[in-house]
Amino acid sequence: MTAILFGSIGTLADTSELQRQSFNEAFAEHDLDWQWDREQYIAMLGTNGGEQRIAQFAGARGAAVDAAAVHATKTAKFHDLLASAVIEPRTGVVDTIRRAKEGGTAGALVTTTSPANVTAILTALGPGVARTDFDVITDATQVDQPKPAADAYVVALAALEQRASSCVAIEDNLGGVAGANAAGIVCVAFPNENTADHDFGSAVVVDQIDLDTLRALLAP
Repeated sequence: MTAILFGSIGTLADTSELQRQSFNEAFAEHDLDWQWDREQYIAMLGTNGGEQRIAQFAGARGAAVDAAAVHATKTAKFHDLLASAVIEPRTGVVDTIRRAKEGGTAGALVTTTSPANVTAILTALGPGVARTDFDVITDATQVDQPKPAADAYVVALAALEQRASSCVAIEDNLGGVAGANAAGIVCVAFPNENTADHDFGSAVVVDQIDLDTLRALLAP
């Protein structure tokens, strides 16, 4: 294994419920009488992209909504919550990053979220998890298509100068796993609290990250 590819900010810290809270606060600010409860939100997480979820939700109700504007407000709310909340790295993340670096294994954060979201989560997690822990970080500005397309992984592999067959990806949602698979990368599913019941197909599902477990996936 030559590189570990963390596939979303949610693989570093479980922010799923903060995300849902941010959506609901944004809806209120835009005078929308929507409240996504946890059951609704879990059902939506099979689709990547918050703006897309807003647009689909509005379309299903015949509502004319500026999804981009609502999502921009949601993002601002999310950043505020990250700045005020106590955010902890997910189990095994810090140790895995440390051991990988010590052993010469490259690391990447391969996300299609905004650069601002990347900065916000790394600020919230610092110094335990820092930007300097990753040799490559992708974001939405670097890809034509978000996950489940393979674009972000293709960009990351090129920047790392690594072959897909020698890397392992870690994802917390179905679209992310599909994106890694589309790029030909072995992927571990590391569900968050709101994707824990999703069916990740043939992906190995773990409840913590461990370097030895990741290495074993590529063992002959």
